[in-house]
Amino acid sequence: MYHLRGWTALNDSIMGGSSYSECYLTPEGIRLEGFLIEEGGGFVSCRSPLFNPTLDLSKYKGIQLNIDGKGLTLKFAIACMDGMFGLTDFLSGGLRWISEFSTETSGTTSHNIYFDDLEASVRAKPVSFPVSFSSSKITQFQLLYSKFGKPGKLNPKFQPGKINIILRSIYGLF
Repeated sequence: MYHLRGWTALNDSIMGGSSYSECYLTPEGIRLEGFLIEEGGGFVSCRSPLFNPTLDLSKYKGIQLNIDGKGLTLKFAIACMDGMFGLTDFLSGGLRWISEFSTETSGTTSHNIYFDDLEASVRAKPVSFPVSFSSSKITQFQLLYSKFGKPGKLNPKFQPGKINIILRSIYGLF
């Protein structure tokens, strides 16, 4: 299991939006709560600290999230070293590998994210140049609730307003 210490909120306010949220560790896991406003942005998120050294998950085929998402469609983003000598770090917003998933309206949802199914994205847009995911050089995790879903698509179940999500755990999938 990956430890959930040191996560911080990152919201659309960094690009002029008005959403706000807090992200903090509780006995149940990481709690992301706040209020999402669609105009001018449309996302709230909670992200891990940068992994230094990078996180090596190459012995796994993916990760499992256990999350209380209250029926929301969420995104999980993974950043990794790109194998292109860090060139993608210079893209505004950085390259992220995205999985979109729905959660149960009550209780805990277990969602498996397979590395082979991740989609490359920069600021919610698909990446058109060749890049490859490196499970041996993961630099950060991020949980998002956004008006954008899969790269280049809108979240079909997006509703602005109050959010309260608990990320209970992250495990490697063999």
